[in-house]
Amino acid sequence: MCTTCGCSDNNEVSVTNAQTGESSTLGGSVPGLHVHADGTVHAHDHGHDHPHDHAHDGHTHSHTPGRKIDLDQAILAKNQLLAERNRGWLAGRGILALNLVSSPGSGKTSLLERTLYDLKGQHAISVIEGDQATLNDAERIRATGAPVIQINTGTGCHLEADMLARGLQQLDPPHGSMLMIENVGNLVCPALFDLGERAKVVILSVTEGEDKPVKYPHMFRASALMLLSKVDLLPHLRFDVARCIAYAREVNPDIEVILVSAETGVGMPAWYDWLRERVDAPAEPVS
Repeated sequence: MCTTCGCSDNNEVSVTNAQTGESSTLGGSVPGLHVHADGTVHAHDHGHDHPHDHAHDGHTHSHTPGRKIDLDQAILAKNQLLAERNRGWLAGRGILALNLVSSPGSGKTSLLERTLYDLKGQHAISVIEGDQATLNDAERIRATGAPVIQINTGTGCHLEADMLARGLQQLDPPHGSMLMIENVGNLVCPALFDLGERAKVVILSVTEGEDKPVKYPHMFRASALMLLSKVDLLPHLRFDVARCIAYAREVNPDIEVILVSAETGVGMPAWYDWLRERVDAPAEPVS
């Protein structure tokens, strides 16, 4: 897990199959992770949390506050290697994998439920749910009939590529299908951690501030599509849609925008068309 956002290095992640109830655990990141010049990533569990220098395996490692940046970079490098493996696995099976990201309470799960009900029988869609705790969202998704795996991150505030890999092993989505990954509600860290998805889709509710895109530019810059959700509530709110879209395109001129309501169905056909255009399209390299 990342070392700057409050995630615990010793955090234990659980992966639960909502259909069978089978659960397994996935240990957290190791504090002594290192990436060498040849790209090799390995870890040393030192059992220390104070600055010091020592030598082993022919290498001397300095553990000072200044090494924290190196550790962050090493964790991201390891995650990226695993993400590329996931991407290759998904591409080889023609699976469209989307990473759904947002703040808590944006309506991600409701939008996903509506999508699954509306597209049932038209497209095979599997779901990986990410939350710190509970199986609540997985149970909601299971009620739609879609295969779903719940990943509970404990103190972790985002999913990582190794968690997705474990989820894919249990889920085993069919060739040519869609995979919806509902990330932990957080507009910061999920922007940094590639899972191997085809694209990130950011959901922003009109009940949130219209300036969210400029407050959290990394997330909106990393996303291919912004779904502006809960638009049925606009008559009751002071929310400037045009300004919000302008902010989003200020940080990401290429971001696409669709206004949707999972409650009334407004805009949902445009969302489904966006999905259909990509499910049969070949994966493009991620820069």
